Amino acid sequence: MITIPKKLKTRFNVGQFMAKGLLSTRHPLLAHIVPMRRCNLACAYCNEYDNYSDPVPTEEMFARVDRLGYFGTGIVTISGGEPLMHPDLDKIIARVRSHGMISGLISNGYLMSPDRIKRLNAAGLQYLQISIDNVEPDEVSKKSLKVLDKKLRHLAEHADFNVNINSVIGGGIKNPEDALVVARRAVELGFTSSMGIIHDGTGTLKSLTDREMAVFQEHKKLGKRGYTRVNHFQNNLAYGKPNNWRCRAGGRYLYVCEEGLVHYCSQQRGYPAIPIREYTLDDISREYDTKKACAPLCTIACVQQVAVFDFWRDPQTLEGVGHPARPRGHDRGEAIDGVTDMP
Repeated sequence: MITIPKKLKTRFNVGQFMAKGLLSTRHPLLAHIVPMRRCNLACAYCNEYDNYSDPVPTEEMFARVDRLGYFGTGIVTISGGEPLMHPDLDKIIARVRSHGMISGLISNGYLMSPDRIKRLNAAGLQYLQISIDNVEPDEVSKKSLKVLDKKLRHLAEHADFNVNINSVIGGGIKNPEDALVVARRAVELGFTSSMGIIHDGTGTLKSLTDREMAVFQEHKKLGKRGYTRVNHFQNNLAYGKPNNWRCRAGGRYLYVCEEGLVHYCSQQRGYPAIPIREYTLDDISREYDTKKACAPLCTIACVQQVAVFDFWRDPQTLEGVGHPARPRGHDRGEAIDGVTDMP
């Protein structure tokens, strides 16, 4: 019997995802779902974790995944906190795949081992993103290349899924040149590489300094680039320019927090804040047509990327409410938030 390589199957799944996304507008393209807010790290910039929460019960996670499947969601990315701390993460990934949805994961990488990677392979994981913030750990972030390089080598040897390494600039990162060291190492290991621009607590722009801009421009020259490297959003943001686009959050993109509420994104928690069990196709349609006041200076790249599918059609006719979000400190710039960086 002929065995089709997993990554080839994933490319086929991506083709189906893109075709369906172009043909239909009334289903989510990408959803982020949080099975656990607790994290094993405490990065100073991050506002998406705590150090005490229990994992969401597995049956409840199944119900939320099933609801996303009912909507016809294309991609489900599992994030946190640190999702590898959930005892039944593999079962949750398998549940995503049982609906034919593309499965992604965002992790800090600390818990990766050869055995853990093989279990993720068996569960059906298709995309992984790890963000590495610096070369040497410091008081701001322990997600350093020095600490994680061994984990990256494990992934290069054992992972059957696609791996993207995201580095960040902006927001006061001490050594922006570290982002280039991280990106070059990612390419050397055969991974895709992306760069995110750090946003503040409402998900909006932090302007780049001249030094940061030089790093950003150099990163664009690297090979094996991820999707975010070829869209125009990042270029405008790097120069501090607003983007003219239609944010479809709440419609084409869903952020489902650990409490099971649907939000626009991780930085706009509180809107619309409807339980996923009660979220309907009418809600998806309404939010698809709703303007978002935070959109022009937004740096949430995954939301921008799914919006590309619909940029050319369906002007938004409903006025949004509740922006900007209440301040939450600032957070990392997620270049793909998991899985829209298709190789």
